[in-house]
Amino acid sequence: MTDCRGDARAVIRVMVVDDHPMWRDGVARDLGERGDLGERGFEVVATAVDGAAALRIVAAARPDVVLMDLHFGAKGPSGAETTRCLIESDPDLRVLVLSASGADADVLAAIQAGASGYLMKSASLDELVDAVRRTAEGDAVFTAGLAGLLLGEYRRIARGPHDDVPHLTERETEVLRQVATGHTARQIANALVISHRTVENHVQSTLRKLQLHNRVELARYAIEHGLAQ
Repeated sequence: MTDCRGDARAVIRVMVVDDHPMWRDGVARDLGERGDLGERGFEVVATAVDGAAALRIVAAARPDVVLMDLHFGAKGPSGAETTRCLIESDPDLRVLVLSASGADADVLAAIQAGASGYLMKSASLDELVDAVRRTAEGDAVFTAGLAGLLLGEYRRIARGPHDDVPHLTERETEVLRQVATGHTARQIANALVISHRTVENHVQSTLRKLQLHNRVELARYAIEHGLAQ
């Protein structure tokens, strides 16, 4: 598979950012040991103890996915602030937040900063492996239940509906809602009883109408505009 930098890679390059050594090293070890036959494995190319360290080493490490904690004990940028800086420096970089906090405000801050998804630290190893793979492939990934809470919180604090939202068909809106809650194209197809190809056609049509580039941007757009229910 060729990544956004044009390199053919057999593995997904991951950087783990967390200030708890046992957790950071454990995640790095567990990911490094995974890689089932026929699927891309993982190479943990760097670890960092906080946001400041991550910003110093990310260019040299060149990860595909950054696993980012939100709250660090030391002074310096938070996980959300670090995410924003990383994405501003490299818009193609994908950040998956891995946090013990399920607070709506934390999830909202992470997504607004540019994170591709948000996973709770209570997730199983299989869930983490799946989330990192999906993030690398461009999906928006959330721990089950968090997306709905986030959308409700955004609606509560938002000023109101946006008049400049381009017209979407009813089916495009249904697909967009599913994308915003982290469902894969195949899951959306099953939920709406349509084909996988039809889902992809609706996604591409919605991307063109909204002038966006990928499913992560679609999910962020839906959240920020209160388009999901």
